Amino acid sequence: SRIRAVFAVEVPVAALFDTPTVAGLAEVIDVSTPGAVTPPIVPVDRDGLLPLSFAQQRLWFLAQLEPDSVEYNMPMPVHLAGELDVAALAVALTGLVARHEVLRTRLVADADGVPWQVVDPPASFDLPLIDLSGEDDPVAAVEVWREADAVVPFDLAAGPLFRATLLRLGADEHVLALAMHHVVADEWSAGILRRELDALYAAARDGGQPALPVLPVQYADFAVWQRQWLTGDVLDDQLDYWRDRLDAVPTLELPTDRPRPAQRSSAGAVLKFVVPAEVVDGLRVLSRDAGVSMFMTVFAAFNVLLGRYSGQDDIVVGTPIANRNRAEIETLIGFFVNTLVMRTDLSGDPTFTELLGRVRAETLAAYAHQDVPFEQLVDELGVVRDRSRTPLFQVLVNYGTGDGEWREDSGEQRDSGVVSTIYDLSLNIGETDSGLRGGVEYSRELFDESTVRRLVGHLMVLLGAVA
Repeated sequence: SRIRAVFAVEVPVAALFDTPTVAGLAEVIDVSTPGAVTPPIVPVDRDGLLPLSFAQQRLWFLAQLEPDSVEYNMPMPVHLAGELDVAALAVALTGLVARHEVLRTRLVADADGVPWQVVDPPASFDLPLIDLSGEDDPVAAVEVWREADAVVPFDLAAGPLFRATLLRLGADEHVLALAMHHVVADEWSAGILRRELDALYAAARDGGQPALPVLPVQYADFAVWQRQWLTGDVLDDQLDYWRDRLDAVPTLELPTDRPRPAQRSSAGAVLKFVVPAEVVDGLRVLSRDAGVSMFMTVFAAFNVLLGRYSGQDDIVVGTPIANRNRAEIETLIGFFVNTLVMRTDLSGDPTFTELLGRVRAETLAAYAHQDVPFEQLVDELGVVRDRSRTPLFQVLVNYGTGDGEWREDSGEQRDSGVVSTIYDLSLNIGETDSGLRGGVEYSRELFDESTVRRLVGHLMVLLGAVA
């Protein structure tokens, strides 16, 4: 219960690093003032209008500007080896969609143009089966099908915003091609979805009941809570931090292979890499000795690389954060992830350990003010719209730990190397059983593969030197 209390009390984020034990955190919680407790998320009446979360509202607005955009499609292929009970799989998908309202939710505007969440009643899930086993190369045929499906847009008002197709490669080999729109899920959700689908399938196949806990709330309940809580002094205090931190924020000017187009393109590709085991071991030792996380170490090294490429010493990069800081929403599928804008100071030719100290302070301060949705921050800061760039930052660093935040079969890791990209560059790197694996996602309008391959090589050299 003490650990759970962390989710209900405004504990200084630095305490999680400075007192990294249960006893230490309990002391921090005990001295927290009662006024710091945030209200719980509770179920709301479904007879009333259900607002969008702030993050959903931003993506809904972007969808109105570009209805056919596929930038926020989330393909999730699942390889299924061995004998498969197709009927049981359909039952499992039916149970999954019934369990999570957000998977049967649409975003519909009223007569005044205001969007609301509309939750459709549970229904039997239609699972199409496409037999590719007769193709000369079934694996290649699957890739072609997946690439085509990944660029099929979702209609946020008409729905559904979650779809699945079963692709048969052979009698004992299938690929379940799942796809969602980002307004109903995030990367953490992908881990929840996979685990629960496994449990529901096993139960349907064996004629039992899945051992899944009852969900205390749904995503729509979170959206209502967020709208009610993130107002007044709570919002003002957090916005004051970001207004000060992002004052006169510079644009990162990386050298590109081609001039930047007037309107940003989503045509992208991804280049994968593996960090050698001996380098990973060295990075872990360095992180432990410096009192930082592996994310902070990798993030600092990548910022050094960006500084070298751009010739700038004020580097602005975005990074996603799970934003699952409430116990009620840990096991929910939904769009909770937030994006933080991180500003790294490379001035003064610091040593790497000095830079780690700067990155640690910056990261903890950002985590302490993580509740302001990025979408709302953009509006509050009055960012001038530029169709050629994403607002505030153009490079993203995404670090996962394997708990749903990083999956080797996620959209960022598609074997084809072709992706729909949002940013100029995205470094996606995560911890797996075999160490650190990653990929650099890049805009094909700006960069050639050879340029990105060289950048990855430079990053490997830099990580090795740091280790």
